[in-house]
Amino acid sequence: MTTTFTIWGIFIAALITALATGLGAIPFFFARNISERWLSISNAIAAGLMLGASHSLIVEGMHKGNYRALLGILIGLFFMLILHGWLHQHEADLHVGELEGANAVKALLIMGVMTLHSFAEGVGVGVSFGGGDALGSLITAAIAIHNIPEGLAISAVLVPRGIKPTRAGLLSIVSSLPQPLMAVPAFLFVTMFVTILPIGLGFAAGAMIWMVFSELIPETLEDLDHSTAALIITLAFTAMVAFQVLLQG
Repeated sequence: MTTTFTIWGIFIAALITALATGLGAIPFFFARNISERWLSISNAIAAGLMLGASHSLIVEGMHKGNYRALLGILIGLFFMLILHGWLHQHEADLHVGELEGANAVKALLIMGVMTLHSFAEGVGVGVSFGGGDALGSLITAAIAIHNIPEGLAISAVLVPRGIKPTRAGLLSIVSSLPQPLMAVPAFLFVTMFVTILPIGLGFAAGAMIWMVFSELIPETLEDLDHSTAALIITLAFTAMVAFQVLLQG
């Protein structure tokens, strides 16, 4: 009975972290008119947030296993190259809600990147509970709060391209569903998952970094000058890193 309760408790805790991702869409309920310039600004915000998240993932991964984290970054990079090539080959047939073609590719890429990231976060939740309820609760709360700006990054890409804020919030939650799915196995087989966690963290970071420089920054520069784009990206990056520091403090 105790074990069953513990497992369900971990699942529900990780599910809460997934639901928190949907809160990132809230600001877009108040943004009625989204111009091309606002699309570029949204891309810049998303780029900075994702770079900040990548930085945190790499630092955490390196603490758990330097070479495994580096290997994960390279695997994430090559995975995204393959995925990007496949999506563009089938671009004409892609549809994501109201989006199609190139916009659908962008939506699928951001969803794919964040879903991959969620696998690593789910493992992190499960492994943390292996160290005790207090540690698990602390890490779960930190990830839940951390997921809000990640949901903002997803919505910043989806909403300006025509996805309604409600759907963007739901898609953000869907991208985080691997968290409750991975948390329980990671708790039950904590030794094995501790070994592969640095690879997963590096993988997610590598995929995000590729996404930022391949997709988001080029689109940002279409309607923003370099100085403004750099300012917004740097501020968003700083905000995400500061957010992580506050959570750890």
